[in-house]
Amino acid sequence: MLTGLFVAIGTMVVINTAFAAPEASFPQTNFEDQFNRDEKNEGKEDPGNGWGTNSKTRAKGEKQVFLRDNAMYVKRAAVADHGVSVTQDVSFQDASITARFMLPKQGDLGVNIADMSEPSVHAGHICMARIKPTSLEIVDLKTGRMRKEIHEKNKAKKLTKAEKKLVATKSEIVPMKLKTDVWHNLQIVIQGDTMSVKIDGREIGRMTSPGIGHETKRRIRLAVNTEAWVDDVMVAVPQ
Repeated sequence: MLTGLFVAIGTMVVINTAFAAPEASFPQTNFEDQFNRDEKNEGKEDPGNGWGTNSKTRAKGEKQVFLRDNAMYVKRAAVADHGVSVTQDVSFQDASITARFMLPKQGDLGVNIADMSEPSVHAGHICMARIKPTSLEIVDLKTGRMRKEIHEKNKAKKLTKAEKKLVATKSEIVPMKLKTDVWHNLQIVIQGDTMSVKIDGREIGRMTSPGIGHETKRRIRLAVNTEAWVDDVMVAVPQ
């Protein structure tokens, strides 16, 4: 579980942080992308290097993912009925996921871990870290709000008080102040059933929950509800 704290990134110092650094080593690179390429057709959404998007099904085909200045820019279209999901199939159990990112004032970036073959959850959702300028959320989706029966009951507005209480224990939010419109370094470490998140070398949050320990993680999704810039994505695993 996370402890109460307030973190400021880029403008102030961290207050009351006392997290141990992850001990695992991740020397083997499973995937990386520096986005140092141009779009083959600027009018067509094609980020390349194995990335997929949901723009065709959720944004009426409107382009939402752009390669600009050797980085990837993601912006949700006004017609979209769902946040932008930029997917990369890469398999791991434990991993270090690193990237550079930049958010505008109303921006957000989720790094969602999925296993599309897992039948117990909606749409493969396993766990996620979501960053906003004012907060970090770490969430166990597998045993929380994306567990299939919970997800379906929630859509039908039939969750019991006990189920709502259970779901609430599967998510932790750390308030923070993130400097916007500048690049930051992100590291997400998944080790066993623990996820830790560092921004610019400082550990902002850490959560332990059983769903995080799901053995067969097969996909990462860069999940954006508004807009975000992403660069230098790398997934590294233990040797």
